[in-house]
Formats: sequence, structure tokens, C-alpha cells
Amino acid sequence: MATVAFIGLGNMGGPMAVNLIKAGMTVTVFDLVPAAVDALTSQGALSAKTACGAAASADFVITMLPAGKHVHSLYIGDADNKGLLDVVAEDAVLIDCSTIDAGTAQTVGAHAKAKGIEFMDAPVSGGTAGAAAGTLTFICGGSDNAYQKAQTVLTVMGANIFHAGATGAGQIAKICNNMLLSVLMVGTSESLQLGIDNGLDPKVLSDIMKVSSGGNWTLEKYNPCPDVMDNVPSSNDYQGGFMVDLMVKDLGLSQQASLASNSSTPMGALARSLYVNHARQGNGRHDFSSIFEQFAQADKKS
Repeated sequence: MATVAFIGLGNMGGPMAVNLIKAGMTVTVFDLVPAAVDALTSQGALSAKTACGAAASADFVITMLPAGKHVHSLYIGDADNKGLLDVVAEDAVLIDCSTIDAGTAQTVGAHAKAKGIEFMDAPVSGGTAGAAAGTLTFICGGSDNAYQKAQTVLTVMGANIFHAGATGAGQIAKICNNMLLSVLMVGTSESLQLGIDNGLDPKVLSDIMKVSSGGNWTLEKYNPCPDVMDNVPSSNDYQGGFMVDLMVKDLGLSQQASLASNSSTPMGALARSLYVNHARQGNGRHDFSSIFEQFAQADKKS
């Protein structure tokens, strides 16, 4: 079985690593939060004192980090610290599942290629539920060789695996997806609140829209209205799931890409503005479906 180093054990990374352990792989983990490491070692993972220590002898290195600066620092290092590219085996496959800017992924990929090491950006979609169930979508950017080798671990953690193109392509596809997701969540929220304001039961309205022309993923899998759907953040005081702060980050990346390519993304720009405002009101750590409260609260104040 493959040996895997998993670095970054947050809401997404932790469950992903657990699925690798359940598949019988030898998994060595590292995270800056000791409790996150303890949670994985209790399920059979090995631990390392440093990220480089975890990665040094692994067949696959998987990282899940908050932002591009963390990915750049971890893989490339600096004058005082070695990066993963300085310690991994030449035949190792490096897979970064963070959602970051394409430029950083391309920079890391170029450094890896210069050392003869396969690197692939593979951001994910599917949320914490998908991470736990092993049904994530992986959106990969990298060489054909890296993509084929990575199947060994990606198929354990995901149900849908796509090769978007060269290094960085995975990141571009991911931010396009998340920009659309944010627009759908805002539109679904305001539509549901319009129905509530006019006396409709939000569950009945959701059932109607799901099978009508307004049907979309947020209605089917992630309803933002509390108590309409079980086992989603909106029915748990918007705890867990995908934080507003992370959506703000991803929408910022989409707008950076829009400027760089001279693309027109007015709905994405508006969604970013709405989510930034929502975060500034103290909702940054709530699930992104909590944008529903912006419309419900406005109604209550009127």
C-alpha cells in the first residue's frame, strides 16, 4: 500500500486523511494544531514533528492549506527553512488540494519540474460532508503522468476526478465553480425569503423550485433556510461547513483572475461585496449559507 504524508488537518483535510487510513494506507500527518494531529493518530495515523519530516519518505504528499502564501512557503521554503521540494523523494507525487491563486500553483509546479518532481494542484469541491464520505470532486492541474499516478489516492477520497489541464488549471476551474456557487446561494436565499415574506412555507417552496427551472445544488443539497433540510449547516445555527471567510477569499481570487483576463463577472463582483459585508458583521466563521440571514434580518428590521 502507498505511504502518504498529509499536511493540513482542518475541516476538510482531517476527514480526507481518515479515508486514506481506512483504505489501509500508511498515513503520516502534520498540522500546527496539536489537537488536529491527535484526532488523526487516534484513528491510526502516524505523526511527524515537522511537515518536512512527514513528507521525506512518502510516495504521495497531500497538502490542504489556507492560502497561497502558505503553499509557497511550505513547498519552496526560504533562506532559513527547507521546503518540501528539498526533502521529498524524486518519484514522489505532490498534490496540493488548497484553493489558492493559479500563479502560486504554477510557481510551485515550475520549481518541482526543475527538480524532476511531479506536482499537481487539485482543489476540491463537495464540502465537509463530501470529505467525510469520500465523495469529493477533485479538479486537477498538472501533467498526464502526475494525474494518472495520483489516482491511487484521489479515488479513495473522491467520486469525481477531473483533469482540467496544466498546472494551475485546477485552481482556475475551482474559482469559476465557487463564484457560481456563491451566486446561486445568494439567489436561492433571496428567493426563499421572498416566498416567506408572502406567506409560503420555505420547505414547500424549496420542493417546488427543486423540480422547476430554478432548481440548483443549493436547493437540492445545501438549503440555506433553517429547518428545511436536515444535516446541513443552516439547521445547526450555520456551524460547520464552508466558512464565509473562505468564500470571501475564493471570490477575491475569482475577481483577481477576472481582472487579469479582462473578463466580465458582474454577478461574481456583487456576490463578493455581499459576502464581504456579511463577514464584517461578525459572520466570518459561519457557513457561507448564512448569507440567508442578510435577507431575513432585513425583513425583521422593516
